[in-house]
Amino acid sequence: MEYIIVPMDRGHIPQIAALERECFSTPWSENMLSDALFDPKASFIVAEDGEGGVLGYAGLQVVLDEGYIDNIAVEEAARRHGVGDALLDVFCRFGQAHLSFLTLEVRASNAPAIALYRKHGFQETGRRKNYYQQPREDAIIMTREFEHHEAE
Repeated sequence: MEYIIVPMDRGHIPQIAALERECFSTPWSENMLSDALFDPKASFIVAEDGEGGVLGYAGLQVVLDEGYIDNIAVEEAARRHGVGDALLDVFCRFGQAHLSFLTLEVRASNAPAIALYRKHGFQETGRRKNYYQQPREDAIIMTREFEHHEAE
C-alpha cells in the first residue's frame, strides 16, 4: 500500500471526521478538528493515498517540552500496512529532536495499538479508571521519554 505523510489541511477534515466516527466511540466533530487545525500548539498529519484519500491521521499537542498525542486513527482497510507506524514515527522523531517526552492514552483492550506504542519505546506509566465510555473502560497512560545531550 502506497501513501505519503502530509500536514493536515482543511480539505482533509470531512474524511478525518468520518474516520473518527469509524474508530472512536466519542469522535471529534468537524468543528473540533477545524479548531485543532488552527491551534498553534498542535500538529496534525495525514497519511494520504495516491488520490488524496485519507488512510489515517495523527494529532499532537505540544506545551513547552511536553508532547501529548491526541489521536492516531487508521482506516480499517489500511491497517497492518504500516500507516499507523509511519504516523507515530513522525511524532517520535520530532520528540527525539525537541521534547522531553511524548505521552498518550489508549484503551486497555486495544492490544494492537499498545503493541505499536511499545515498538516505538512507549512504556505504561499509569492508568485512568473508567476513562472511556461506550463501553466503559480504563485508559492506559503510555509515555516515551527522550534523552537530550548538550553540545560540548
